[in-house]
Amino acid sequence: MSATHSTFRTTAALVLLAVAVGITLSLGRWQLDRADQRRELSASIQSAREMAPLDLDADTPSAQLTAWRSARAQGTWLPQHSVMLENRNHQGRPGYWVATPLRLAADPAHVVLVLRGWMPRSLSDTRHPPLPDVPAGRHTVEGEIALHVPRLFELGGGQYSRLPERVDVRPGEPAPVVQNLDLGDYARASGLQVLPVVLQQIRPDDDGLVHDWPQPSLDYNQNQGYAFQWFAFAAIAGIAWLVVAGRAWQRARHRARERAPLPTRPPGS
Repeated sequence: MSATHSTFRTTAALVLLAVAVGITLSLGRWQLDRADQRRELSASIQSAREMAPLDLDADTPSAQLTAWRSARAQGTWLPQHSVMLENRNHQGRPGYWVATPLRLAADPAHVVLVLRGWMPRSLSDTRHPPLPDVPAGRHTVEGEIALHVPRLFELGGGQYSRLPERVDVRPGEPAPVVQNLDLGDYARASGLQVLPVVLQQIRPDDDGLVHDWPQPSLDYNQNQGYAFQWFAFAAIAGIAWLVVAGRAWQRARHRARERAPLPTRPPGS
């Protein structure tokens, strides 16, 4: 009974250690893949930022609409179609992103949605703040291209989960507030022909907004460090597997010798 119990414990330990080796190796490879992805993203961002600034208009080829590329657009602001994006924090402070379309001077039938910047939210006032003013007349906006409005995780059905049917703010009324904004939904609600990109403004307009946009994490060295740790855990588990297996083999040999019959002496010796 004791030998059977010992064999069961040994087998369970070997199985668990083998599973641990497989899991930690997989996690190490996953971290290396994440490091490669971040390295590629860093290279693509660097390459896009080294490209010549792009003048946005309705005829801009889609192949040139590269994320992180510098761009500029000329036109007039349409503040009546502005939207505020909720739960956008900056340096730990709650606030909003302000999104306002710019009617393109070269093609007034089209607009580009501009993320104008971040504004703080007052924790003592439950009302949404008024939008900052925009300069009148033709204006040049400089920024970086984003292929969509950066999204936050949200549970469906929340208070700020959907745009109203129409985005057409009258003077003195608050702008619609949503947590995430899809360009297709915005085009339908505003009735505007929207370019398939967003322009994140980086040159201030003296409007009090903060133009410090969040950047993706590009520290691939951190992932490589995590990978090394997981591979070290895999090596430890593998060594432990060899130790347990070696001891089990030694015990099996010892039991086999104990069960072996003693040699018999021939008659008359």
